Amino acid sequence: MSARDYVEKDYYAALGVPKDADAAAIKKAYRKLARELHPDTNPGGEARFKDVSEAYDVLSDDTKRREYDEARSLFGAGMHRPGAYAGGGVPGFDLGDLLGRAGGQSGGFGDVLGGLFGGRGGGGQRTPRRGADVEAEVTLAFLDALRGVTVPLRLTTTGPCSTCRGTGAAAGTAPHACATCGGAGVTSRSQGGFAFSEPCKACRGSGRVVETPCPTCRGEGRASEGKTLNVRIPAGVADGQKVRLAGRGGAGERGGPDGDLLVTVHVTPHPFLGRKGDHLTVTVPVTFPEAALGAQVPVPTLDGPVTLKVPAGTSSGRTFRVRGRGVPGKKGDLLVTVEVAVPATLGKDATTALEAFAAAAPDDPRAHLTL
Repeated sequence: MSARDYVEKDYYAALGVPKDADAAAIKKAYRKLARELHPDTNPGGEARFKDVSEAYDVLSDDTKRREYDEARSLFGAGMHRPGAYAGGGVPGFDLGDLLGRAGGQSGGFGDVLGGLFGGRGGGGQRTPRRGADVEAEVTLAFLDALRGVTVPLRLTTTGPCSTCRGTGAAAGTAPHACATCGGAGVTSRSQGGFAFSEPCKACRGSGRVVETPCPTCRGEGRASEGKTLNVRIPAGVADGQKVRLAGRGGAGERGGPDGDLLVTVHVTPHPFLGRKGDHLTVTVPVTFPEAALGAQVPVPTLDGPVTLKVPAGTSSGRTFRVRGRGVPGKKGDLLVTVEVAVPATLGKDATTALEAFAAAAPDDPRAHLTL
């Protein structure tokens, strides 16, 4: 994104939110527009999708949003088009020194001013800018999320135009320095005792002119492109967790680093395994004789079955802990809850045996329920 975008583009209007919108409202508006304008479902919405993505990249980042608001406030209010103090006015206050200091900083608001005015005699030099972060979503099976998996993701990102290789000019042509500003990107005008600098109207502050624009990117030098990435989701990822993959997002500008890819993971439920933080959970049915007399019961784990010793007299609903068999790579355990299974039907022999047991059982389990 060029510095002149801070002056010319209204990112709030692009997302349809007020200037005091909070982060949640900005994210909600972006997601709604991104679904409507995504090139995969709306082929005619590429340009609008690009504008919306660019707006979200700035407004979702606290630092970028602050710089953007400051730049628009500076250029849109009384000090419109700052320049150098030329004598007269307020003694001791040199706007040229202000811009010189801003252009010499390595980050913050100085990047905005330095990029727009080219520093002092900078010939339209532009500072590198980091690429935009790209968001994606993926749905994984429960076991894949626990063990880790590589999945293909189809993404739409903005990067250097592949047709013109980022120049913005059609094949066989090249941009040339703007004749109006001499490639500086700014022009000067005098008003009273001040000399004011402003973005060159002929080249819109870029310092160059593209006579024959590239038909793919329309002279912008950047275009949306679809690509498929094989992305490794690490073991143990939880439902709703965001995985940040550094350098897999939008391409950087003017030699800047690429942005990151943020993948939101959704995990489908498992038929009998569950998750509780770093612990895994499972409910294991046992028969009444196993619960009453004690038994060795096989229990499934991610590394194969283990044997759980159920002591005699175990009640239904009791939970046992199998150490170290929780979420891979974490310090969790497997929490095993035993549940006494009651058969829906009984054969003749089983009925006779249970009747004999009932007659022989000396205790009434409800004896304490007396008011």
